[in-house]
Amino acid sequence: MKLPVLISVPHAGLEVPPEMKNICQLSEKEIIEDGDEGAADIYYPLEKEVKAFVKTDIARAIVDMNRTPEDFSKDGVIKTHTCHNIPIYQKPLAIETANDLIENYYQPYHRALSSKTRDVRVGLDCHTMAELGPSVAPDTGKKRPAACVSNADKTCDISLIQSFAEILQDMLHHEVAINNPFNGGYIIKKHSLEIPWLQIELSRAHFLTNVEKSVAFHKTIVKWIVINGI
Repeated sequence: MKLPVLISVPHAGLEVPPEMKNICQLSEKEIIEDGDEGAADIYYPLEKEVKAFVKTDIARAIVDMNRTPEDFSKDGVIKTHTCHNIPIYQKPLAIETANDLIENYYQPYHRALSSKTRDVRVGLDCHTMAELGPSVAPDTGKKRPAACVSNADKTCDISLIQSFAEILQDMLHHEVAINNPFNGGYIIKKHSLEIPWLQIELSRAHFLTNVEKSVAFHKTIVKWIVINGI
């Protein structure tokens, strides 16, 4: 029986849409470094284990599914710079181009999430994070925990997030923090009006292989669902 969970993986994609390839100046390496490296290896194997799964092939540097559609800041929905402060385009995008990207890639992602919530009981928005805070982050240069579990202080009951963090820490044998260094992004805030949501950030530090992280994460979900009667 599949787990009653919706998994969202918004930042594993590496593709630049055809209409953007002539103006995006990032190298393949820079696109990888701006996204959630390892997320596909860790989370994609779980697609067959859960009732609902949503992912995108589009690179985070081009369209960020975890921002509000009105956020046109430097690190917004349609970015001007990567998380390492590298310019993505030689000149600012036309507003029409940005709006087309939102309509063609961003909105379908969120419609897919909303359409799948009726079949599940909880949502998990899944990411990977740098071992050390990058230059644009508030925790620049600081070592991060093995994982961060977030609920933006409101997207699920406190008992659910505490339980998940405790189980994940037991599975990883390394520190798991709650709402630090990430409090939770737009996806869990928007879609928690439909079902409870958690945001998961697994460190890209090499304390386990990605295969081992995937197995530990799967075991965490199974145990968490049983213990909490989800």
